[in-house]
Amino acid sequence: MTAQAIRIIGLDPGLRHAGWGILDSVGNNLVHVADGVVRPSPDLPMAERLHVIYRELTRVIAEFSPDEAAIEETFVSKDARATLKLGQARGVAMLVPAARGIPVAEYAPNQIKKSVVGTGHAAKQQIHHMVRVLLPKSRAASADAADALAVAICHAHHRASLLRLTG
Repeated sequence: MTAQAIRIIGLDPGLRHAGWGILDSVGNNLVHVADGVVRPSPDLPMAERLHVIYRELTRVIAEFSPDEAAIEETFVSKDARATLKLGQARGVAMLVPAARGIPVAEYAPNQIKKSVVGTGHAAKQQIHHMVRVLLPKSRAASADAADALAVAICHAHHRASLLRLTG
């Protein structure tokens, strides 16, 4: 019996660069499908920047039809205003798949690093290197796209245990 592919979109939201990465998880195998970055103009008002993220992620989801989505939990910085703005972008990124009935899982940054590299305190370069190792056909469009692929990889590794907990 052949395992059915589960298509996962990983999301790395941001107001300047919102990364996305899609992979197929087939049993223990991961296959890169696509990745990219949404780049709203920093000159646009906040509402329009959020709309660009919404519109572009809607297009990506319509094009690639993921079964599941995953996103990094908010990193709270000392700058409350920046954290709030990031939260708005994150809310939009979560809304797009949720509005289409696609379940959205959330992962802490350390959990993503541990799933991809093996340690929760890995440097960005280590994460991006392991994304290339785990998805050899991936040539991530940017660091944000590589981060989004790392979120998708983390979800692929943890989705079975999530299903047992919720199912």
